[in-house]
Amino acid sequence: MNDAGAVTTTGVGPVAIPGSAARAVWPMGVGLKRLPSWLIPALAYLGLFLITRSFLFGNPVVHIDEQFYLFVAERMRDGAVPYVDIWDRKPIGLFLLYEAFVALPGDGLLAYQFGAALATAGTALVISRLAREIASPAAAWHAGAAYILFMPAFNAGMGQAPVFYNLLVAGAALIVVDAMKRNGDGALVGRGCAAMLLLGFAIQIKYTVIFEGAAFGLMLLARGFADIWTMRRLAGVALLWITVALLPTLAAIGWYAGIGQLGAFIYANFVSIFERGSDGARSYGRLAKECAALLPVWLAIFRAPRMFNTSGGLWPRSHGMFKVWGMVACLGFLLFGTWYDHYVAPLLVPLCVLAAPALARVQPGERWYGRFFLGFAALAGTVVPVYQVWRHGTTAQYQEMSALITQEMRGGCLFIYEGELAFYRTIPTCLPTTRIFPNHLNTFIESTAVGMDPTAEVQRILANRPDVILMWAPQKLHLPNLETRAVMAKGLAREYERYARYTLGTRDYWLYRLRPDLRKPAGPNAGM
Repeated sequence: MNDAGAVTTTGVGPVAIPGSAARAVWPMGVGLKRLPSWLIPALAYLGLFLITRSFLFGNPVVHIDEQFYLFVAERMRDGAVPYVDIWDRKPIGLFLLYEAFVALPGDGLLAYQFGAALATAGTALVISRLAREIASPAAAWHAGAAYILFMPAFNAGMGQAPVFYNLLVAGAALIVVDAMKRNGDGALVGRGCAAMLLLGFAIQIKYTVIFEGAAFGLMLLARGFADIWTMRRLAGVALLWITVALLPTLAAIGWYAGIGQLGAFIYANFVSIFERGSDGARSYGRLAKECAALLPVWLAIFRAPRMFNTSGGLWPRSHGMFKVWGMVACLGFLLFGTWYDHYVAPLLVPLCVLAAPALARVQPGERWYGRFFLGFAALAGTVVPVYQVWRHGTTAQYQEMSALITQEMRGGCLFIYEGELAFYRTIPTCLPTTRIFPNHLNTFIESTAVGMDPTAEVQRILANRPDVILMWAPQKLHLPNLETRAVMAKGLAREYERYARYTLGTRDYWLYRLRPDLRKPAGPNAGM
C-alpha cells in the first residue's frame, strides 16, 4: 500500500493497518527482534523474585546469617580482618562478596538484597537452559520458576550463601554439559579451566562445593578419555584443573600468610568445623522435615523417566550427568550432619533440572504433576518467609527496639548474648568480643569449636562492663551453654539492672544496663 497504510498477514489473510499505526508498531517489532533471546525470560524470573520477596526488602532481621555477613562486610570496610578481628568459619569469598555490595552507593542492606535478586534470577535462567537438554522449552522455564519459588521454603529467600554460589555452580554445569557433547573438542582444556575457575570462586563462598567440583572434573576427564587422551595427558590436565579450582583458596591462604595470620585462617576455615558438636535428635528432625518438603521434587524426578520421550525412547546423554550431579550434591548435603534448612538450597539446582520433564505436561492425566510441583513451591515459598517475619520481627519493631538500646549507650559496647545480630550494625558500638556471633558463646554445640574458652571470654566481656546487654527472657532452650549462662546470671545480678522488656517478633527480650553507680557519663557520640 501507499504511505496511508501497510499490509500485514495473520493466520486468516492480509490485514490493512493504518499508516500511523504501522509507523508505531514497526520500530517496536524491530526492537524486540534485536533483544537477546535470554533477556525476556530473565526479566520474567526477576519479576517473579521481586513479587514473591517484596515484603522482605529493607527488613534488617530476615535471617541472622545474612545479618552477620553484612555486619562483617561493613566492618571490613573500616579495616577489620575476618578470623582475626571478627571470628567465623565461613570462607573469605562470602565476606568479600558482601563487601562489594557495601561498596555500592546507598544502603548496604538493600544492595545485598537486590544482588540476591539478580543472582537468583540468573541461576533460574541457567537452570532453564540446562533443563532444555531433557525437557520442552515450557517445562524448562517452569523448572527455573520452581527454583525461585522453592528457595524461600528453605530459608534461602534472600542473601544466604547458596543464593550466590548456586549461580557459579550452575554456570560451571552449563560449560560441562556443552563440553560433554563435543567429540574431539580442541578447546576442552580451556572449557575445563573456565568451569573450574567458576567452581573455585564458589568454593570460596561455601567449601561443600568441592564435591560438585570433583564430580564435574571427573566428567570432563571422562570426555578426554573418550577422545583417546593418553594417561599422561589426562593426569597433567587433571592437575591443571585442580590447580585452577584451588586458585581463589590459595590466594586467600597466601594473603593471610602475608599478614602473619595463617594459623587463624587455617583453624577457622578447615579445623573448627570438625570440632563442632551435634545437636542430636533435632538435626534428624530437620532432615525428615526437609525430605518431606521435597516430596513434589522427588515425585517429579522419579516419575519423569516414564513421561519423557525422545526418538527411540532414549534419554539424552546430559541426563546421566544431571543424575550424577544431583547425587553428589545430595551426598555433600548429608555428610556434615547438621542439615540446616538453607543447606538444601544447593540441591535445588540439579533437582529442578531433573524434575523438568514432569512439568508443563499437555496430556490431561499428566498435568497435575506440574501443578502440584509449582503450587506446593509457591505455597511453601510464601508461608515460610511470612512465618520468619512473624517470628523474628518487622522493620518497625526492630527500629523501636533499637531506640530502646540506643538511649542507654554511653560510648561503650553493646553485648548481644542472645538475639538479632543486626543491632551491632545499626547502633554505634565497639565490639565486646571477636566471637560476635551469639551462638558461638551461648550454645553447647559451639563451645569446643571457636578457638577459645567461651566461659573465660564471657567473664572477660562482663569485666569490661558493656553499656547494654541483650538477652532473651527466660525460656526453654535446646542445648544452651550452661557455663556461660551461669556467668551471665551472676554478672547481671551483681552489676546490671533490667530496664526494658520488648517483644521482637515472637521473642521476648530483656534489656540490661549498668547500675546507676557504675555508669559512665554519656559520650559525645552516644545515641547517634
